[in-house]
Amino acid sequence: MTAATIDHLSGGRLILGVGVSGPQVVEGWYGQPFPKPMGRTREFVSLLRTMLKREGPVTFQGAHYTLPYPGGSGLGKPLKLIMKPLRADIPIYLAAEGPKNVAMATEIADGWLPLYYSPYRPEVYADSLKNLKPGFQIACPVTVNVNDDLQLALEPVKWMLAFYIGGMGAKTKNFHADLVRRMGYADAADKVQRLFMEGKRAEAAAAVPDEFADEISLVGSAARIRDRLQAWKRTPVTTILAGTRDAAALRVLAEAL
Repeated sequence: MTAATIDHLSGGRLILGVGVSGPQVVEGWYGQPFPKPMGRTREFVSLLRTMLKREGPVTFQGAHYTLPYPGGSGLGKPLKLIMKPLRADIPIYLAAEGPKNVAMATEIADGWLPLYYSPYRPEVYADSLKNLKPGFQIACPVTVNVNDDLQLALEPVKWMLAFYIGGMGAKTKNFHADLVRRMGYADAADKVQRLFMEGKRAEAAAAVPDEFADEISLVGSAARIRDRLQAWKRTPVTTILAGTRDAAALRVLAEAL
């Protein structure tokens, strides 16, 4: 199942974010089959672009989506988007984690929304990003937490990671845990997942390696954040989506940039 959400990125640009949930959510919540997620995504993006163009009532014949729906009441008919976008070429960003999905994003989308990205491990996505087209955007969520006590600054990041590694997917099919393994923390991912599924959430959070939590975030003192931001400037990431409720953290970023 593919879902589209509307978000605003730098400069007030309107973008559409598209992503696929894991099988637990797709089949347990959306009531749809999970197999062939890449094919579904590719088809959905094509359908979405057709809808946004508003060139006429939409008909679509695909392997996963068919408009109008065949059967049912028999009353379905081709429809046209009522709302008229200011422009038909609204950028579509693909939320993806797997190497093949990220590579597909560079092919069919205007940008990529990573879940985690480490500026210290460019090799993790190097092959997936080898065919970047001009103007392709990478908008990466990054937790920003200003605190002179580094350990305290890391705590919310570690709790978040424990939840994603341990609770956001089945034991045998968790895309977030798989990504952490590819980033070099396989043993830790296994331990965090086991502890979380045993209900030991505090222990699971404690088992998240400080190094990994630190790599994917910008935390610590203001001076430390400014220093570590330099590593991000050397990556293909074009936009940092700062995850913070602290105005001081935003000021630190603004001054550093």
